[in-house]
Amino acid sequence: MPDNRNVARPPLGVLLREWRAARRLSQLDLALAADVSARHLSCIETGKARPGREALARVAAVLEMPLRERNALWLAAGYAPECPEHALATPALERMRQAVELILAHQEPYPAFVLDRQWNVLMANDAATRVNRLLMDGRESRHGNLLHQVFDPADFRGVIVNWPEVAEKFLHHLHAQIAAAPTDPLPRRLLDSVSAYPDVPALGRVHAGGPLDPVLTLVFRHREGELRFFETITTFSMPRDVTLEELRVECAFPADEYTAQVCRRLAVGRRPAP
Repeated sequence: MPDNRNVARPPLGVLLREWRAARRLSQLDLALAADVSARHLSCIETGKARPGREALARVAAVLEMPLRERNALWLAAGYAPECPEHALATPALERMRQAVELILAHQEPYPAFVLDRQWNVLMANDAATRVNRLLMDGRESRHGNLLHQVFDPADFRGVIVNWPEVAEKFLHHLHAQIAAAPTDPLPRRLLDSVSAYPDVPALGRVHAGGPLDPVLTLVFRHREGELRFFETITTFSMPRDVTLEELRVECAFPADEYTAQVCRRLAVGRRPAP
């Protein structure tokens, strides 16, 4: 588990005020919901009092803080972090890693991949590799980060037919990350980095013509025909490890029969029919 105790971070009171503001809670609202006296909470925020672990845990629960941010809260209060953070490859997460590998294997012949909180691609099944190589004409991606793959004009962005819609989808995800953890600088840095690419749409500016599909379909161009996928996201239920809470498995499913046929043919080593 990483030792973050020497990393500079805001005082406890500042963290609590920022989280209250993000959740639009007054001191009284938070105190009542967390079963803490309003006076005691005020003293905590001004640095005049130190909360006990149980009170701090109740406050964190009411604020719906992710595990990583709860650890930062414990450290700011002078306690050791409560939630472990193991690398996915460690023995402690062996069973969970096996579950992820099972999902990837069962998704064949359709793509699936695993992302961390930074949108780095940690794992992918063979179908993801096959489809990517088909769409990129055998070229490797310039990035190991999904956001940069999608937003970089020299990368995967070039084969996405409905790129403005797809880009807006990812921007919504980043804004949701910021809202979920307002004191975490990472999603803001990611948003700034992808916004620096050319022609990135503003949120709410993309309008699809005609009736909307039930879910967003990702449409990819290729000389042998367009491939269409929709995606699902799998996360762990009630994780107690930082890595597991931030891990997600994205599975792509064919949105039409042609796409399904292409994936099946690629799986047996045959090129799709023109």
